[in-house]
Amino acid sequence: MTTNIPTILLIDDDIDDQEMFLSALEFIDESIICNTAPNGYEAIMQLNSAGTLPDLIFLDLNMPVMNGVQFLREVKAGHKAKDVPVIIYSTASDIQTINEAKQLGAFQFITKPEKFSELVGILHGLLYPATR
Repeated sequence: MTTNIPTILLIDDDIDDQEMFLSALEFIDESIICNTAPNGYEAIMQLNSAGTLPDLIFLDLNMPVMNGVQFLREVKAGHKAKDVPVIIYSTASDIQTINEAKQLGAFQFITKPEKFSELVGILHGLLYPATR
């Protein structure tokens, strides 16, 4: 991912969190492509109709219709996006939730930071690890 512009799918029902995430990406690199979905079901629909898959999926856990755990189970069970790294991006931070997400195939678990600068640092480190 260090030479190409990453594409991202953010699955989160919280509009404020979506806006902060998108602003952080824009701060890092305006050319990053990020699509959003308000729940796991809408994300599955987007992935099914996508010509190309995203490089990374950021997934909230607590959402209506299809929550993050349900989405992770479905995608990792054989969906065409099963090999796309899924990073849990949630306010949940208890060890049981983290372990469950990792057992289901999550690549990483990030607790949503409160500060914009922290989010920028986390995302920059994930998207451009060689330039830290």
